[in-house]
Amino acid sequence: MKLFFMSDIHGSVYYLMKALERFKDEKADYIVLLGDVLYHGARNPLPKEYNPKRVAEVLNGYSDKIIAVRGNCDSEVDEMVLDFPIMATYSTILYEGKRLFLSHGHIYNEVKMPKLAKGDVFIYGHTHIPKAEKIDNLFVINPGSITLPKENNPHTYGVLEGDIFTIKDLDGNLFKNISMVLYG
Repeated sequence: MKLFFMSDIHGSVYYLMKALERFKDEKADYIVLLGDVLYHGARNPLPKEYNPKRVAEVLNGYSDKIIAVRGNCDSEVDEMVLDFPIMATYSTILYEGKRLFLSHGHIYNEVKMPKLAKGDVFIYGHTHIPKAEKIDNLFVINPGSITLPKENNPHTYGVLEGDIFTIKDLDGNLFKNISMVLYG
């Protein structure tokens, strides 16, 4: 099974469409949305082609392939226009013997980690900064933001296939050689 991770769409239909092109090219099985799907939030600028209604329509076409968690810019009313649940603070996926703990990052993060077992994988968004490292026997991964990257990073997404998590830019290029073997 191949998983495609994206975070922090913030209502940009432009960057969503670019990311979905990558999803198709990657031939992934599921899309994992790590929050902040429809709205840009008060701290962020309006992203390119900001159109939350269209973002909802496009994502609804993939609803049977989406696993999502709530971001700090997501609200209950979003579930009225989305055909998939989005209000969970976190979710877990059992993947090839590993527990993937999914969160946006505004509640659970590196400062306030959930209780996880040695070798588990903590995957979050929120910071808009790509990251993949091992911290205290846990794998900690952030695929970055497809729409509003920070700290001069490119627009990025993540892919988990087999035991390798890879972060790529929206052209499909490996980002700074960030690749993590989850079983090593």
